[in-house]
Amino acid sequence: MKEILLATKNPHKLLEFSQALKPFGYHCVSLEDIGFTDEIIEDGTTFFDNAYIKAKTIALKYNKITLADDSGLVVIALPEELGVKSKRFSKSATDSDNNTLLLKRLKDVSDRSAYFVSQIVIYYPDGKFYTYQGRVYGHIAEEIKGINGFGYDPLFEIEDLNRRMAELSREEKNMVSHRGNAIRKLVKDLKNEVITL
Repeated sequence: MKEILLATKNPHKLLEFSQALKPFGYHCVSLEDIGFTDEIIEDGTTFFDNAYIKAKTIALKYNKITLADDSGLVVIALPEELGVKSKRFSKSATDSDNNTLLLKRLKDVSDRSAYFVSQIVIYYPDGKFYTYQGRVYGHIAEEIKGINGFGYDPLFEIEDLNRRMAELSREEKNMVSHRGNAIRKLVKDLKNEVITL
């Protein structure tokens, strides 16, 4: 199997990408696996910027094709507060405190519409890159529900499903999630041989 570097230490992301790419003969290796401990400064203003920074940094350091994902939550009523800063929304940056703060900030707000974004960048050591974006639309519920997933999943109710992201099994989530949607675009290009890794 061909090894692909994944610029993340997140085990959820590693599993999701591994399952998608394994049928094509690719084995995903995380930053944890290669012992990368440096901090990558994600100072971009868009999801693309940050995914590009991560993918390029790792690809050039290890001279290998690298895949990176940057994702987050966009809440229409709080246009400047989440997005690329979703992980660092609260002071502690923990999932629990982020969710608690989001509920507080949306108290008495009628428009609770929101969407998740996942931006994938595949960077080649020669400077070539490809990018894919996936989204899922919904709204922020008024209470936490569900035990699966991570981040804002217990608050995000998916459009047309009337279920929280955290109520879905991993397989169900992969079928509708922002990252799942971005990965499907990547997989389509692999199937059609538009790109090779």
